[in-house]
Amino acid sequence: MNRNENLYQTETAKSAARFASDFEAVCGKYAFVVNNSDSMDMKKTFSAHGGVVPEDFDLHMMQVCKPTKADKSLTANPERAILMPKFVMVFTKEGKTQIRYMSYSAADIVEMVPVDPQFPESLAETFAKVRSMIDEAK
Repeated sequence: MNRNENLYQTETAKSAARFASDFEAVCGKYAFVVNNSDSMDMKKTFSAHGGVVPEDFDLHMMQVCKPTKADKSLTANPERAILMPKFVMVFTKEGKTQIRYMSYSAADIVEMVPVDPQFPESLAETFAKVRSMIDEAK
């Protein structure tokens, strides 16, 4: 894996919560959904389960999916599921809102889901779209 190729890092002037809300709206424009809207604010999720974090802890873990593409993909090959959850992380660090998104190269995909020649290209399209939606929302 190549960190420079696979890890998308950027920041926004928006708060983490505002970016998360705006990102979810952008996702909707392109038939993507944020599956965990009610639990993506990790401060609330941790607290609801007895976890303790500092008052200024601010992390949103957004699980992104395109159901109208994932349905066909996973029906064709359930082995693909290992790479299907796409998470966009947004958090506050040193007073700035940071955004992170991990994707995989075609070589990584082939290694994890061998003998599936259409999948790397299809997944690469989705990875690129998620990055463009991040840029649109920031």
